[in-house]
This record gives sequence, C-alpha cells and structure tokens, in this order.
Amino acid sequence: MGVYTEYLENQVFQADFNALTAERKKQLARISKIRGDRDVLVMAADLSGTKPVPPGFIMISQPDILPISDLLSGLNGTHLDLILETPGGFADVTEEIVRLIRSKYPSFAVIVPGWAKSAGTIMTMAADEILMGPTSALGPIDAQLSWQGKQFSADALLEGLEKIKAEVVKTGILNKAYIPILQNLSPGELQDAKNALDHAKDLVTDWLAQYKFQNWVKHSSTGADVTPEDKRRRAAEVADQLCDHKRWKSHGRSLKMQDLRAMRLEITDYTENPDLGDAVGRYYALLQMTLGSNIYKIYESVSSQIIKAVAIPHLPIPGPQQQMPGGQQALINFQCGKCKTVTPLQANLGFSQPIQPGRHPFPADNKLRCPRCGTVHDLSPTRHQLETQAGQPVV
Repeated sequence: MGVYTEYLENQVFQADFNALTAERKKQLARISKIRGDRDVLVMAADLSGTKPVPPGFIMISQPDILPISDLLSGLNGTHLDLILETPGGFADVTEEIVRLIRSKYPSFAVIVPGWAKSAGTIMTMAADEILMGPTSALGPIDAQLSWQGKQFSADALLEGLEKIKAEVVKTGILNKAYIPILQNLSPGELQDAKNALDHAKDLVTDWLAQYKFQNWVKHSSTGADVTPEDKRRRAAEVADQLCDHKRWKSHGRSLKMQDLRAMRLEITDYTENPDLGDAVGRYYALLQMTLGSNIYKIYESVSSQIIKAVAIPHLPIPGPQQQMPGGQQALINFQCGKCKTVTPLQANLGFSQPIQPGRHPFPADNKLRCPRCGTVHDLSPTRHQLETQAGQPVV
C-alpha cells in the first residue's frame, strides 16, 4: 500500500483537519532533521484547476510576497529547504521572493516533490541544490504577462504573432480573424513581452552562475580550473535550453531529472535516501489531501502556516491558519453563490491584527453583502468552524 492510499484510508485524517495538519508538521520536522536541522518552508498551490478562483490566484504573484516574508521572519536557521509546488507565475515576483530568501540564508535548496513549472523552474535555478524524485518535474521557462485582465505566456504571444506574420508573407493576405487581435496590441506591449522573456533568461543565467555553480572548481574532462566566464557560459547554455520552446513544443512540458541532467545540471534524487524519500513522499501525500479541500494555497514551516481558501456558502472552511503569538489569522476568499464574485476576507483569531492590503475584515455581524450583486450571505457557520478549530474567537 502506498502512503497516499494509507492516509486516504485513515478516517482520522478524513474527519479531523487538525490531525491532518499535525501529521503534515510531523513530516516537515522529519525532513528538517534528516537534512541536518535545516529550516523548511513550503510554498504550494493547488494544481487541479478545480477551485472557483481566477488562474492568477494559483500562480506565483504579488500576494505571495507578504506570507513568505512573514514566515521567513519566524525562522532562525542558517540553511533553508524550500518545498515548492506551483504552475508558475510572474518572474519579477519570483525574483523578489528569491531576494528575500537569499538575504537571510547563505545556503538554499529547493525540493520539488511534484511540479514546479515556468516561474517555479526559474526559482529552482536560484538554489544551491535541487532535489527531485522520479515523479518530479520542472518545465520550460517563460514569462507571464497581464493583458486585458488576463495572464498569459509572453512566448505564446510572440510565437503567435510570428505565425501570423509568416502566413501574411506567404499568402499576401491578412486573415480578417486576426484584425481584432492586432488592433488591441501596441508596439509597447510587444516589447514588454520580449523584455519579460529576456528577463527570465537573465535571471536563470545569473542565479546558476552565482549559486548552483559556485562550488564548481575543476573541469571534469580536463582537470583545468573553472573560471567565472566558464560558469556564466555554462549557465547561459542551460538557460538557452530551458527557453528552447521549439524543442519542448509546449510550455506545459514536464522536464524530468534525466532531462535536466542531460543539460549537465546536478540534481539530487531524494529517494536515494530512504528516510528522506519516505518523509517527502508522506508530506506530499498529506499536502495533496490538504489542497483537496477548498484550500488553494498554503505556505508553512514546522511551526507556522498561512492558508488561502475559497469560502462557498454552506461549505465548511478547513482550519489551517497562520500561528501567531496569542492568536491566529485566516485568509479566506469568499465566493458569492449567486454571481461568483470573490471577496477577500481576513479573520483574526485571538487578538486584533492589521488587515492585509486588499482584504476586508471578517464581518462582526457575520453578514457579508456581495459588492457586485448585493446578495447577503450569513457567515455564522464559517465563524463557528474557524473558532472551533482554532480554539479562539474571531475578533
């Protein structure tokens, strides 16, 4: 029996979210111990696509910075392992998160038990060590842009325009179906797409040369000393391969350990250490069970956690919140059952805390009026669920 099946068949974890949370923390503590008492931080998103939230909520984006910064402030070690599960996101946010980590830790590793695609791959390239298993996957690097209220691939935009251009050159005719698309694009937006792609490639090149290759001192083939220019040349080669969309065909392509090793990247297979493989496998199974509720993002360490969850009328809210001195904090995205508008809420438990930018305090009378359609929702069951699980009142 696999560990995932083992946990799924355990009725305690199915019925008691606090028990599930405690077991996750137990496995994180195991990982920390096996890895030499390193700090462990998790940044994970639900990749199932089943949550009623905009795609941007799942991606690496600006709202990730505050939770990561907050949890980092509570860690006191000198080495960090980041467990990462993400579909990708924005390169500039990725850069900011790496800066936060690197300003605190001289040694930084990324553990990928599942998927870390796109901007997740970029973040992984900032690590001194990359740990993966047989089912782990990175992906081709790309940049995400916001355009007309949507997030999309910069490479997909530029590739699509090149196809339109090639078709016009070949036929001498512009298909009328393309006109609305072209009318909504400016030269500045096209340059933004090009700049975003170049920025992603530059980040990978800089980080690999500075961190991943920092201990590369001799060429294995010749025994000659490795120069800074050699490190940067190798880093640029890897970045070029990760950006080679003609080779990978799809932005969603999974790059496995063997693909990365073929690029001459050193990858640690964490399953070669049976204890570490078991701890990571168990944590990942528990993480997937957690994300199988209406939680769509979780940030956590051994002692603290912050979750982001969708609140659906009459559906209980799972209870992992950020642990804080004397109190806790739950970040909830409440979806209107009528018009599907999402309202970001913050419930402070135990004592009053500052409301995060863009969020609204949990209503004192438990009545939430949808800002779009005006429907009034009774959040009494949500308050009861939070207070029961936290053991503290919503204030």
